[in-house]
Amino acid sequence: MDREYGILVVDDEPAIREMLRMQLELEGYRVWTAGSAGEARKALDWGPDLILLDVGMPGTDGFDFCASIREFAVCPILFLTAKTAEQDKIHGFLAGGDDYITKPFSVNELLARVSAHLRREERNHTKTVGKFSKELVIDYGKRSVFLNGVPVELSKKEFEIIRLLSRNAGQVFDREQIYDRVWGIDGTGDSGVIKEHIRRIRQKFGVYTDKSYISTVWGVGYKWNG
Repeated sequence: MDREYGILVVDDEPAIREMLRMQLELEGYRVWTAGSAGEARKALDWGPDLILLDVGMPGTDGFDFCASIREFAVCPILFLTAKTAEQDKIHGFLAGGDDYITKPFSVNELLARVSAHLRREERNHTKTVGKFSKELVIDYGKRSVFLNGVPVELSKKEFEIIRLLSRNAGQVFDREQIYDRVWGIDGTGDSGVIKEHIRRIRQKFGVYTDKSYISTVWGVGYKWNG
């Protein structure tokens, strides 16, 4: 990677924070740490490129904290948690998380996931603007969508789904393919997560247009009608 990336580690256990700080700094990352959601919110002013976020913190837990910042924090958020139930993972992804790493975890695996997410961010930071109609403009570089000149407020994952479908207009993607392409690592495909994100996108678009930009191909998946 061409520049130094900053990572925010949020965990209420000092020993875990210190271990992660040391390991990440050895890899050349700039690291900040926080022991609670309140400290983490202040640390956002430092502009981290990625957040490692513990779920089981006292007070505001990781899921709630992630959901509360997701509309303005566009960097990858990786949950660190001992919860392994499928419903917990779905909860985490719907809160806006990008990955889910269960404790105890391998440091090498965690470092590999961090690196993969940052590489994906590098690839996504393009400067192209796609204009699909008189009413719709997608700025891929700024991660922005405008309908009739009005910006549409989207979560990170909602925008990534729009990016994938709009750049492959007419191509049908099933739910597992969308999950794999958007979430990337550990993409086992969960149809409930994708269905909910598509519903939210349609709901937000529906405020500004009657056109359905994302169509359901029954029994197959979704496609973009650009």
